[in-house]
Amino acid sequence: MSQTISATRVATLVGAFDRSPAYAGLAEAMTELIGDGRIGLGVRLPSERDLTEVLDVSRTTVTRAYQLLRDGGYAEARRGSGTFTQVPGGRSRAHDRALVPGTGDGDTIDLNCAAASAPPGIAAAYAAAVTELPAYLGGHGYFPAGLPALQAAIAERYAARGLPTDPGQVVVTAGALAAAALVAQAFTGPRDRVLVESPVYPNATQAISNSGARLRAVPVDPGGWDLDAVGAALDEVRPTLAYLIPDFQNPTGHVMSEADRATYARHLRRTGTVAVVDEAHQSLALDGQEMPRPFAAFDPRTITLGSASKSHWGGLRLGWIRAPHEQVERLTRARLGLDLGAPVMEQLVLTRLLANDDVVERHRDRLREQRDALLAAITAHLPDWRFRRAGGGLAAWCELPLARGTALATEAERRGVVVAPGPAFAAEGGLDRFVRVPWSRPAPELEEAVRRLAAAWGVVREQGAAGPRRPARVMVA
Repeated sequence: MSQTISATRVATLVGAFDRSPAYAGLAEAMTELIGDGRIGLGVRLPSERDLTEVLDVSRTTVTRAYQLLRDGGYAEARRGSGTFTQVPGGRSRAHDRALVPGTGDGDTIDLNCAAASAPPGIAAAYAAAVTELPAYLGGHGYFPAGLPALQAAIAERYAARGLPTDPGQVVVTAGALAAAALVAQAFTGPRDRVLVESPVYPNATQAISNSGARLRAVPVDPGGWDLDAVGAALDEVRPTLAYLIPDFQNPTGHVMSEADRATYARHLRRTGTVAVVDEAHQSLALDGQEMPRPFAAFDPRTITLGSASKSHWGGLRLGWIRAPHEQVERLTRARLGLDLGAPVMEQLVLTRLLANDDVVERHRDRLREQRDALLAAITAHLPDWRFRRAGGGLAAWCELPLARGTALATEAERRGVVVAPGPAFAAEGGLDRFVRVPWSRPAPELEEAVRRLAAAWGVVREQGAAGPRRPARVMVA
């Protein structure tokens, strides 16, 4: 049976759409809602008459808006049934199946990727940035450190968080992973060691190890960081760098307190180790809580990585590095061996987005709703799973009663839901008692995903064996 959406719900979602002219503004608002998943695919839209009454517009306005949706490939008319949502090219275009090998079924719920669809306001920022682009077309377009306006906007964000920053301390990159790879390229080589957390974001450690550096893992426990173990590992290894995620740690969701940041910083200074701090999730505090000051406020030698992928949209492919002045030249030289800068268009878009918090606030509102729906579903359908209710970030780190995370992921994929088991996040093996479940999809999809996970868990628990090895896949968030 097809899903439907009421005229009242559509009116709430489109909000104060542009009425100059109204039909185009309504079509644009609905296109964005369908594109980012707030109105799902295959959903029957309200009748033109019902939507006309609720929006208090003319019937012609709604008729022309629906026609624009159909012309753009975002809706189709089914004779005798109504108007249904779609996206150009079908469901396969809505999600990048190349990131999920072997799952071409349009019914698959992809929770391998802890990254949400674009929040409201992204398309408008692109449209506005297009008007600024011509001013840059007369030059070569290469900005190895970033557009000055974007560097300044990022620096202002750090200053507002209690970390005075000069725009010259900022290097804009093509995402946080590119930033991690650039830092590793600039500061490490085959004889160097890097301290990393475990569990940890696996793509970042891969980017770091590509420089030839050797990794040494220290555990992040279900309760947080063991700073005595960190200190002991630093004394033993004397690593060049230490990669850590103190703000909504990926995947555990922990936030390091200011007291622990101060202690960690003292350990680092003692061994001469430079912290590389990943703040990709820092802005995703979902409960209105005040976040601790940046780690660099406790150790000025810190190199900080930022990202627009989680706070705004992964398709922007923009990140940045904040570094001490004396290290920026070294980073810029290393960067020239990798690429010559990030795209100008996306930098113009992000500059506009950073000047207005409305997009991030609406993004957090949506994530909060999705988090609460996911955790309620896990509590109801998988009561023997344990998890912390993280105050932000993008995922729940669930502990299973048995070490069957890999077998669960395999069985779940057969049932049309893709999740990443704990070993994918283990720097040195283990963690098969865990699975990461992101709240990055709309609430109805998350609730269905949990029902499928519960069915898969029932099979795995009865089997009492680890099951077949799960196929390797690309980790993207």
